[in-house]
Amino acid sequence: MSAQMQSTPETFPAFCEGIQYFADSFPEIDRLGTAPLLGPNQPALPDATSEAAIYQTLLAADALRYLTLQVTGSKSSGHPGGFASSADAVAALHLLGHRNMVTEVGHHAPGFYSAMFLDTSLEAMGIQTVAEMRTRFRERHGLLGHLSGAIPGLLAPAGPLGQGQHFAMAGAYLHRDKLFPVTIGDGGLGEPYIMSAFQHFATAYPDVTNYLPVLVWNGYSQEHHSMVSLWDNTRMTDYWRAHGFDEVHLIDARDYADTPDAPVYTDSTTFGFAARMAFTGAILKAADAAAKSALSGRRACLIVKQLKGAGVHATGAKSHNLYAHHTLDSDDVKGGLQRRALPIKAWEITRENFRHAGGGPAARVAVTESVRDLPSLDGLPLTEFAIGENHVPTTAFGHVVGEVGKRDPMFVVTNADGNEASGMANINKALTIRHPTADDLYFQGPSGQVYEPLNEDACAGLAVGVALFGGRSLWCSYESFAINGLPIWQTVTQAMAELRRKTPATVCLFTAGALEQGRNGWTHQRPEIESYFAAMMRNGNVYPLFPVDANMIQASYDWALKQHNKGIVITASKSPLPVRTSLAQGEAAIEQGAIVLQEHAGKKSVVFAVTGDMVLQPVFAAAEKLAESGIGSRIVAVVNPRRLYRPGDVLWGSVSEPDDRFMDDDSFKAMFQGDVLLGVSGGPSAPLEPVLLRSQAAQRDVFCWKRGETTASPQQLFDFNGMNAQAMSARVLAMLERTGS
Repeated sequence: MSAQMQSTPETFPAFCEGIQYFADSFPEIDRLGTAPLLGPNQPALPDATSEAAIYQTLLAADALRYLTLQVTGSKSSGHPGGFASSADAVAALHLLGHRNMVTEVGHHAPGFYSAMFLDTSLEAMGIQTVAEMRTRFRERHGLLGHLSGAIPGLLAPAGPLGQGQHFAMAGAYLHRDKLFPVTIGDGGLGEPYIMSAFQHFATAYPDVTNYLPVLVWNGYSQEHHSMVSLWDNTRMTDYWRAHGFDEVHLIDARDYADTPDAPVYTDSTTFGFAARMAFTGAILKAADAAAKSALSGRRACLIVKQLKGAGVHATGAKSHNLYAHHTLDSDDVKGGLQRRALPIKAWEITRENFRHAGGGPAARVAVTESVRDLPSLDGLPLTEFAIGENHVPTTAFGHVVGEVGKRDPMFVVTNADGNEASGMANINKALTIRHPTADDLYFQGPSGQVYEPLNEDACAGLAVGVALFGGRSLWCSYESFAINGLPIWQTVTQAMAELRRKTPATVCLFTAGALEQGRNGWTHQRPEIESYFAAMMRNGNVYPLFPVDANMIQASYDWALKQHNKGIVITASKSPLPVRTSLAQGEAAIEQGAIVLQEHAGKKSVVFAVTGDMVLQPVFAAAEKLAESGIGSRIVAVVNPRRLYRPGDVLWGSVSEPDDRFMDDDSFKAMFQGDVLLGVSGGPSAPLEPVLLRSQAAQRDVFCWKRGETTASPQQLFDFNGMNAQAMSARVLAMLERTGS
């Protein structure tokens, strides 16, 4: 299929400014491209089997390929090849009216931006022409290299592989009447999480089928062949069926090739016009059938087997990335653009079809473009425990969680290792573990609100996906295991910092198992995870909370439920611990950042700045030892360390829903000033950074976690890590001696 090329003509639609090459003609355009099939009263192709529908889908796919290469080539940067293989399926789904599309592949970003440009969504960020899209691609305040929360019309971010399926399933869970396609690369299929996540969700939510995986099986990963490149079609089909899919629609470009020697992975854009139409028709028919099945109760997937880089500057892994030598004047990029060039009429038709698909631009019709209505949580019943009593913090927390679930039927709790093991059996009792086997002994049944795959990625993925898409959720885990779910939590929290709308904060409860899991040894003692959140605090919307007791943990969760566009991590113990604060004091501590728990006067003053609850035990004992020597002390619980940074330490002004509340200097001095400062943490020292930065004490030091060991009690772990009362008091005395006392 060839047409004479021309550079920019004298007249063309304004949005086409920046398109370098136009074709003088295109086969059958005067017969099949006289008018767009979609319009104000026609949000989807009226007949997906018609010749005109197939033809205009083919034009849309070529337009997406052209724009992807034009935009990436303009910066000699970005990733055109993977998306190019999927362009036919993406075009088909858009023109079929399905606008809530996500991806597992961040490298497909320029293709997704091209779709948002064609439907005018990018006009919301001032991008009205191809020239402006070229200028803003991979620039600050523009079109990021990977999908983010900042781009109008795009539902979810895409960074690390193996995440997109969670967004599709979360969207399907919250919006049962919409289809949520998710494109997945066969390079990313090697991630273990994708298929296990699909299978567990299908088992737990058999009635939620309105998500559609679209596997882009192009034979290559980023820099080499994909790990599934040697599979045949039967094996791939069986693989998806084995993971819970009722229908597998596999379209292999090789089956439509008009040459007898087509390779296993074939580029459909090299076919003659008739063969291209046949291939596009098969894609359109399969996409329509799969979508209808997914929306009517059958789990379906669409697999497009086509060579990576189909229709751009190169094929195979060499098409994946552009480098400095790939300019708009280099032969390969220039040739790719000229091969995909379309006449002005084709651009006009495609623009109108995208503009009306699904009822309008995705920036207007996608489910994530508006704030989702939520049931009220006003007046949640919090239990006020008496100061001095012993209570389990996580159990007190679980009671509030149960009340949230009763008021909000779409609220989801996720936990891989079991709520009961974390002292929160009351959550399971109130909300029921979602499981196909009903058993009252284990509080499980098919309609529960507690999602328990034995996979932290699946736990974190559904929880953060629900929060990003406008619902309430809670991810519970042992701190020792949660690391496997943090990549998607971090991705979504960063996206929330960029969102153009309010959405509930993503909330986690991590059981501080390091000091409570002695018999299990170091495998269950990994509080280093807290350093992850400490580093993220500077992002501007991340809040690790360290409640000290059963009252304060309730206040922490009540506060978290009222927040938007934040990532909030509550770390607490599952052992009975003394209640040291009232509910009102807990609320004040969260807002202010810290609270004084005890103060003794003496000839010198020692400040203990503490994150954690169980670790307060040796701190209080150390203070008593010092008091015997006439040395005064102040024990300060660092509850919300984000509040203790200086405003300039945190990028708070750059985030959505900015929070500029920081403890002022006078309040900080009143709380933390002393002759010596000793930071103490049951985890790493990183959450104490804001205190150490601002303290003006002549002597400062830290007691924190070093590593785990098998022990019979928390005290033995304190001893092993050199964190007992004797060591703390001795260190303080040495510090005071250095001050000259």
